Amino acid sequence: MSRDDAALVVYHESCCTVTTFEACDSSAINPSAQAALSHGYTTPVDVVKTRMQTNPELYNGSVPLAVRSIVETEGALFLLQGLLPTCVGYGLEGAVKFGCYELCKPAFASVSSSELANLVLASCVAGALASVVLCPAEDVRIRLVAEPSYAPNALVALGKRVQDDGPLASFTSFPAMVAKQVPYTMGKQVSFDIFCELVHGVLATVLVGDVLDRADAFTPVIAALPSAILACVLSHPGDTVLTEYFKGEIPQGGVLGAFGALIRRSEKGPLSALFTGIQARLLHVIGILWIQLVIYDKVKQFLGLPATGH
Repeated sequence: MSRDDAALVVYHESCCTVTTFEACDSSAINPSAQAALSHGYTTPVDVVKTRMQTNPELYNGSVPLAVRSIVETEGALFLLQGLLPTCVGYGLEGAVKFGCYELCKPAFASVSSSELANLVLASCVAGALASVVLCPAEDVRIRLVAEPSYAPNALVALGKRVQDDGPLASFTSFPAMVAKQVPYTMGKQVSFDIFCELVHGVLATVLVGDVLDRADAFTPVIAALPSAILACVLSHPGDTVLTEYFKGEIPQGGVLGAFGALIRRSEKGPLSALFTGIQARLLHVIGILWIQLVIYDKVKQFLGLPATGH
C-alpha cells in the first residue's frame, strides 16, 4: 500500500473516522504557521508579561504602568524583543503539539472507558513533546527580555548560551517547561473539545436546519474564550517559574531552586508569587488562542476531519 493510500481507521463510539497521513501532516503544518503568527503578533504583550515577572516591584501589577515604563526606558521597539525566537520556537511547538494531539486522540480512544481521561492523556503527551522543542527558544527569548545586555540578537544569544554552558543547557529547564506546557495543552485542547461540544449541544436543542448550521459556525468562537482563560490560569505557575529560571544566572538547585527563590522573594505569599504577571498573560493568551483555536477548527474541517465537538 502506498503512502498516499495508507490510512488509520479508528473505531470510536460506534462510528469510524478515517484519517490519512496527509491530513495528519497538514494538521501539524497549518497549526505551525498559526502558532508562529499568533505568538508573533502578541510579542509586545509577552515582553510586558516577562518584565512584570522579572521585576514585579517596578510595576505594582499594572500592565499600563509596565508598558509606559518599558517604552520610556528601552524604547518602543523593545516591545518586539525576542520576536525571532518566539516565531521560530512556537512555530515548531505548534506543529508538534497540534499534530501529536490529533494523532493521539484516536490512538488513545480505547485506553480507558473515560473519554475525558483519554483526551487528557493525549494532551499530556502532546504537551510534553512540545516542551522539548520549545526549551531553546524560550531560553533565548526570556534572556533577551530580562537582560537586554546579554546579547544583541537571538542568534548571538543562542551561540553564547551554547558556548558558555553547552549545547544541552537550555534543556535543563524541561521540568519547568513541562509544568507550563502540559497544563496549557490540557486547558487549551481538551477544554476546547469539551466547550465546543457543550455549545453545539445547546444550539442543537433550540435551533434546527439551516439556522443551526449558520449559528454553529460561531461555536468555536464562543468556545475558544473560556478555553484560553483556563489554559492561561492552569499554566501560569509553570510560566512564572520558567521565567525565574532563565532570567539571569541559573539558580542553584536548578528548577527547584528557581521555584524556591520565587517563593522567598514574594512578600504576599506563594500563590501571589506563582501568579505574578497574570494580568498581562491573560491578554497574551487570549490574544493567541481566540484566533488560533478558531483557525485550527476550520483547518480540520477543510481537511475532512469533523468539526471540534461534533
